[in-house]
Amino acid sequence: MAETLLEVRHLNAFYRNRGRRQQILHDVSFTIHEGEVLGLVGESGCGKTTCGRTLLGVYPKTAGSILYEGQETSGLNKQQRKLFKRRNQMIFQDPYSCLDPRMTIGSIIQEGMNVHFTLSPEQRNQKVVELLYKVGLTPDFASHELSGGQRQRIGIARALATDPDFIVCDEPIAALDVSIQAQVVNLMIDLQQEMGLTYLFISHDLSMVRHISDRVGVMYLGALAELSDASLIYEKPLHPYTKALFSAIPDASRRGGSKERVRLQGEIPSPIDPPPGCKFSSRCPYAQELCRQQTPELRELEPRHFVACHLAEKLS
Repeated sequence: MAETLLEVRHLNAFYRNRGRRQQILHDVSFTIHEGEVLGLVGESGCGKTTCGRTLLGVYPKTAGSILYEGQETSGLNKQQRKLFKRRNQMIFQDPYSCLDPRMTIGSIIQEGMNVHFTLSPEQRNQKVVELLYKVGLTPDFASHELSGGQRQRIGIARALATDPDFIVCDEPIAALDVSIQAQVVNLMIDLQQEMGLTYLFISHDLSMVRHISDRVGVMYLGALAELSDASLIYEKPLHPYTKALFSAIPDASRRGGSKERVRLQGEIPSPIDPPPGCKFSSRCPYAQELCRQQTPELRELEPRHFVACHLAEKLS
């Protein structure tokens, strides 16, 4: 197995919402190995983006540890912090708002180089051209109005400009046309294999996550519900929430186009005031009194298959 690049231990994060402290991440723990793609899925507002941005230090953590190559990131000195920022980059969800319209494409891509490298203007321009070709663009397209797919490719080139090892991909295909999504995901796969990159791939698109990911984590209301190899978790989900979530994936091999849909009942809890015990207990059809009183730990129920459910053995 590859070396561990990033390890998250009992991560917690809070927001301030109208004077009230709102917890977004609840005791999140996982590892990401060098050269792998970890997919992160879940409903809107479950904390996926907050998790990714907290790993990079964009948002502060409230408690827990984030270890990069075994070193706690909150303890980095100024020089180490600068190196960490160079080696860890982000691809944003909205390819329109994340690019400054007042800047040229070359300036956007060069911005990270200017901070982290000492290069001559010729070297910077040459690297911009190389990056544009690498993401499937040519320097002469810049005089035309850019499509969403082209803008996202520029965002990818910008992330690659500092020669990173780890990239948080924050729903990079959500704002793109369906016809373009597969092209961008396949480009990211090619770049990952060519450059030995490590991704945290955050997305709502369960089919694309399965396509690109080595392992998949499922989040619910700020906590990890399940984590396993992509093939295993899609074929044999153990958590009731994961089963309901994955049942919504269209299946063209079945008559009618999809498998039997699991429809959840009950109210979605407020993240400001989550229920005690298991956060899914108010919607889980199998919930018992234990579930409403005691928070389940993420435990290894089967080899490399982790689940946070008191009743997982009975339901598997």
